[in-house]
Amino acid sequence: MPQSKKENNQQIKELIKLNDELENYFTNTIIPQLFVDADLILRKFTPPAMKQFSFSPDDVGKPIEEMVDNIRYSTIIENIREVIDTGEIFEKEIQTSDNRWFQMNIIPYIVKKKRKTNGVIITFVDITGRMKNLRELEKLNASHETFIYSVSHDLKGPLTNIEGLVQHLIETSGELMKKGGADAEHRIIAAMLDKSVKSMRDIIDELSEIAKIEGNYKDLVEPVNFEYIFQEVEMTVKDKINKSKANIHIDIQEPEIEFSRKNLRSIIYNLLSNALNYKSPDRTPEIHIKTGKENGFVRISVKDNGIGIAEEKKELIFTPYTRYKKEVEGTGIGLYLVKKIIENAGGKIEVNSNLGEGSEFTIYLKSKATGKKQAAIHQQNPVV
Repeated sequence: MPQSKKENNQQIKELIKLNDELENYFTNTIIPQLFVDADLILRKFTPPAMKQFSFSPDDVGKPIEEMVDNIRYSTIIENIREVIDTGEIFEKEIQTSDNRWFQMNIIPYIVKKKRKTNGVIITFVDITGRMKNLRELEKLNASHETFIYSVSHDLKGPLTNIEGLVQHLIETSGELMKKGGADAEHRIIAAMLDKSVKSMRDIIDELSEIAKIEGNYKDLVEPVNFEYIFQEVEMTVKDKINKSKANIHIDIQEPEIEFSRKNLRSIIYNLLSNALNYKSPDRTPEIHIKTGKENGFVRISVKDNGIGIAEEKKELIFTPYTRYKKEVEGTGIGLYLVKKIIENAGGKIEVNSNLGEGSEFTIYLKSKATGKKQAAIHQQNPVV
């Protein structure tokens, strides 16, 4: 049934209103934007685009190909065609020939009734200042890493010599004691020196590890058997387990984890060591270690019945060189490293603790299957 004159007039008024609103937006936006149709003709641009790319009103109606020299980005035509063909948003940080950086977004303009891409909207956000700051930060990080590596490397030589001398002192002290030429005090001092040197070695090794982690150093990711890693860690802290008479309960529901073997060992070692170090003096340590899956993540939890953590100090424990209890041995780097390792791998760590009752550290690691599933979902439902 044909529309009445009144209905036609109403539609025209609505179109005029929409056009006025659009023109108002074009006039007042501070973002350079271009509107290119499906035939790659420049149909409209915002005033900031005129200033940024030296456009003039006469450029409206020209092929965008003629504007490439103004935009100073050589592959923009190929990028526009790709968006028109695929209907997918194109995002990229680009550097123009005048050495400026932009966040460029090419968004398909889709006619809903026809479900067809009828052109694109291109936005340019100037990020030159941000990129400059990022480069400076990268230089600073590189200098920081170089300094740490240099210090740790330079200290290892003298430390090795001291270790040799201390070991010699321990051996000769034992021989002298047998002959009556050294007393028990000398032996105790030699043992204390040996312990101090080992602590220095641990600090130097952890400094090197910090440089790697903060530099997003990529370790080999492979299928790792959790029980095997736990057994390695358990052997390392066996003396502490025996001395505290701790009971270790392990429940492995997810036996294999895609992760760096060395980093997973470091995570478990630090959490198990802390559970033993911060045990309650009033009860036998009970430590529960569990693996499983939750919402597509591999979940690892280490729960103890130790002294617990005060609410106001929960975030502080992940700060480098901070120890919850000064009298407990350690460098204060362990939990900081654990958090960095996990976050660099796209995971997260949570702590739930009650003072005087115990703590539970829960780790969520991305599983390989999760990544594949998300990729499949993205292919089935592309953003347009």
